[in-house]
Amino acid sequence: MTFSADAEQIMSDEEFFLLRDSIYSHCGIFFDAGSKYLLEKRLGRRLIALNLTSFRDYYQYLKYNRRKDQELMDIMDILTTNETYFFREAFQLKAFTDEIIPALLQEKSSGGNRSLRIWSAGCSTGEEAYTIAMLLHGNAELRGWKIEIVGTDISQRVLQQARRAVYGKSAFRATDETYVRRFFTGQEDGLKVCDEIRDLVTISHLNLFDTNRMVMLGKMDLIFCRNVIIYFDLAAKKRVVESFFNTLSEGGYLLLGHSESLMDVTTRFTLRHFKNDMIYQKPEHTSGVRP
Repeated sequence: MTFSADAEQIMSDEEFFLLRDSIYSHCGIFFDAGSKYLLEKRLGRRLIALNLTSFRDYYQYLKYNRRKDQELMDIMDILTTNETYFFREAFQLKAFTDEIIPALLQEKSSGGNRSLRIWSAGCSTGEEAYTIAMLLHGNAELRGWKIEIVGTDISQRVLQQARRAVYGKSAFRATDETYVRRFFTGQEDGLKVCDEIRDLVTISHLNLFDTNRMVMLGKMDLIFCRNVIIYFDLAAKKRVVESFFNTLSEGGYLLLGHSESLMDVTTRFTLRHFKNDMIYQKPEHTSGVRP
């Protein structure tokens, strides 16, 4: 759909700050002053859809309308970027399969625990969660284990695609052909993840600022959160990372994107230098310990 020039509204600085702060309070995504034009163009679509005459009216809608919560969820689809693909960041994945998983298996087996829970936070269209499932599926040492992979995202639109699990050519730019033959079936509109991989993955909606829902996830052994916290300011990063820390079991791992770090965010994690990558780990015996 296209919009005529005379239908477009100009966003004042005051309206920008009001809307920016509403979005930030909802999910932690921070838009600096240079993002005013982006918000004006993208949220302008919502003014037209809701038959509103100004961005101030839209702010009032987000604050007081009975559909405000649904609207905030809906605009995440037009404000967030979801560019991903299978087997992204190969060195980190090699550390995951060759070093982290063996360490977790040894630790858990010694305690008689044969379950593994992994969270893909900000899973987008699902490629990361299904990549994890494919990598674990081929591990003979995990036979008989209970494996649970949870993929979550704030955007309902991308979650619909993740649940459908059908992907086009661009999603396979880093995928070995053996994985394509083994775990995908052809369809008219792309390749679909096979059921044995999909059965390992649960896809659900989650706002990382929703601490009550985060608690309901239960304890995780490992969290992938790659290229997500780059959208947060420092205060939001601290809040989300603290939730990750509390969600991880003692000795659990946090895998961030290669452009991300916890410098100035927290000192609660240990930065482990593995052969293939550097990974954050929650120290053991952390109960009651604060920074």
